Amino acid sequence: MADSLPLEMLTYILSFLPLSDQKEASLVSRAWYCAAQNALRETNVRYNIPVSSASLSAIKSLGLRGISCISLTNLDGSPASHQVLQSVAYHLGPHLQSLCLGGGSPTEASFLALILGCPVLRTLDLSGCNSLFTSGTLLAQPETVQCVRKALSGLRDLKLAGLRDLTDLSFNHLSGCFPSLERLSLAYCHLTFELGPTWGSVSPQVSSPSQLSFHNLLQFIKERAGTLRALDLSGTGLPPEALQALGQVTGLKLEELNLHSCRDLSSEAVATLCRQQPGLTSLDLSGCSDLTDGALLAVSRGLHHLRHLSLKKLQRLTDAGCAALGALHELQSLDMAECCLVSGRELAQVLGSVRRAPPALTSLRLAFCSSLKDASVLSMIPALGPSLKVLDLSSCVALTNQTMQAICTYLIHLSVLRLAWCKELQDWGLLGLKEPSDEPVLNPQVLQFPQLRQLSLSLLPAFTDTGLVAVARGCPSLERLTLSHCSHLSDEGWAQAARLWPRLQHLNLSSCSQLTEQTLDTIGQACRQLRVLDIAMCPGINMAAVKHFQAQLPQVTCIQSRFVGGADLTLTL
Repeated sequence: MADSLPLEMLTYILSFLPLSDQKEASLVSRAWYCAAQNALRETNVRYNIPVSSASLSAIKSLGLRGISCISLTNLDGSPASHQVLQSVAYHLGPHLQSLCLGGGSPTEASFLALILGCPVLRTLDLSGCNSLFTSGTLLAQPETVQCVRKALSGLRDLKLAGLRDLTDLSFNHLSGCFPSLERLSLAYCHLTFELGPTWGSVSPQVSSPSQLSFHNLLQFIKERAGTLRALDLSGTGLPPEALQALGQVTGLKLEELNLHSCRDLSSEAVATLCRQQPGLTSLDLSGCSDLTDGALLAVSRGLHHLRHLSLKKLQRLTDAGCAALGALHELQSLDMAECCLVSGRELAQVLGSVRRAPPALTSLRLAFCSSLKDASVLSMIPALGPSLKVLDLSSCVALTNQTMQAICTYLIHLSVLRLAWCKELQDWGLLGLKEPSDEPVLNPQVLQFPQLRQLSLSLLPAFTDTGLVAVARGCPSLERLTLSHCSHLSDEGWAQAARLWPRLQHLNLSSCSQLTEQTLDTIGQACRQLRVLDIAMCPGINMAAVKHFQAQLPQVTCIQSRFVGGADLTLTL
C-alpha cells in the first residue's frame, strides 16, 4: 500500500522520522529508498567523507543523489587528496551548498579548483586549514579573485576559526570574494587590538601582511553592516572598548553574537552592547569570567527577542541574576552549566511564571551547578512541560531520586538526558519507586522516555543491572548511551538490556570493571547499528575479544580500548 503513494507524499511522511529511522526505512523497498534519500537531502544532513581513494565511488553515488552538505576529513596535499577534491567538484559541486574542510591541509591550487566547481555554495568552513594561509598569497591574483567572486557570489556563511596564519591581507582577499556574507566566524584567531581613537575613525589604515587586526575587521564590518547578521569572536581576547566600537557601527543589526571565553569583557560592556544591538536573538557569553549579575540584568532589559542564551562558566552569577530571566519571554534554550552559585530557587520561579506562553524552553543545561537542590528542580520541572527536549543535570551531586521521579513524570518527551555523577541516584529511583523496599509496580512514575535518543548515566556508584534493564525497557530509542565508571554493571544485565537497544550507535562502557567478553558478544549480536564503542579500562575484556567483536560488526569505525588486557590501543577504521 505504502509503495503506491506518490514519491512526494512518501518523502513528506518520512521527513517526520528521526534520522536513524529514515535510514531504516530506506531498506524497506526501492520506493522507500528514494523517498528516504529525498527526506535526508531536504534536512541538510552532513555527510562526513574520509579523503582516500576508497571514497571515490561513494562520492559518485552521493552526486547521483544530489547530496548538498559534506565534510572532508584527513585532507592533505597528497595526490589522493587532489583526486578526491577533483571528484567532489565534478560529482557534487554543481549542487553543493555546504562544504567543510575539517582542519585539513589542502594545497592552494586544489582548493581553488574545488570551490570554483561549487557555484551554489552557501556555507564554507575553512577552520584550522592553516596551510591555505601560510604563504599569504591565497587569492592575491586579481584574475583569480574575479573568477572566485563570480562563482561564489551567493556565499552566506564563512568560518575561519583557529587560523594562526590569518592576516589582514589574506582576510581581505578572501572576504572580498564573498559580497553577500551574512555570518562570519573568527573564533580563536589571534586578533591584535591597538587602543586608540582609530577604531571610531572612517579613515582607512594599511592592511597588515603579518597580523590580523581589529581595526581591519572593524572596517570590514562597517562595509558589510547592511548584510552581516552573525559574528563569532570567541576566544579572541576582545576588550570592552572593542566590543563597544563594534556594537555602535552604523547600520549593523546583529542577530547572533558569540563571545565565548572573551575573559576581559565587563558587565558594563555587555550592558552597552545590549543597548546598541537590541535585535540579538542568540548570545553566547560563556567563559567571560568577569561578568556578574549585572550582565544578566542588562541582557533581560535590552534583548527582548532573545531565544538562545549561554552563560556557561560564569562563576560570579547568583540566584539574584536569574530573577531577571523572567523578562525573556521568547527564550528557547538556556545554558548555565558550571554556574556554581546558582541554587535554582529564582530560576524555578521564573520558569514557572513565563513558561505558560509559547515559545516554551526546549533546552536547559545546568551541569556542574553544585548548589542545585531537589527543592528547586522539583519546582521547575512541572513548569518545563512537554516542550523540553534537552536536559543536562550532570554532576549536580546533591540531586536525589526525587528529581529522577519528577523527570520521569513530567518530561517524557525528552530526546537528550544527562545525569552523569548525580551520585545519589539509585535503581529504585529509576524504577519510579518511592522507597527501595517497595515492590515494582506499573505507575505514571516508572521511567518511560519513548523519544529519548541520548542518555548519560556515567559515574553512578549505585547503578546496577536492575536499573540498566529498567532504562532499556523505558528508553527503547536510544542512539547514544554513556555508562562509564558504572562498576556494578555485569554481563547478566547486558544479556537482558542489549536486545532492547537495536538503534544504539555510540556506546561508552569505559571503566565498567565487571564486564567480560560475554558482553561484547551480546552487543555484537543485538546492536547491529553500532558505530563507536568505548571499552577502555575494562580489565575483564581482552584484545582477542575486541578483534572478534570487530569481525562481528565491521561497520564499527572506532573502538576505544586503552588498557584492555594490558594493551594501550585505539582501533580507528
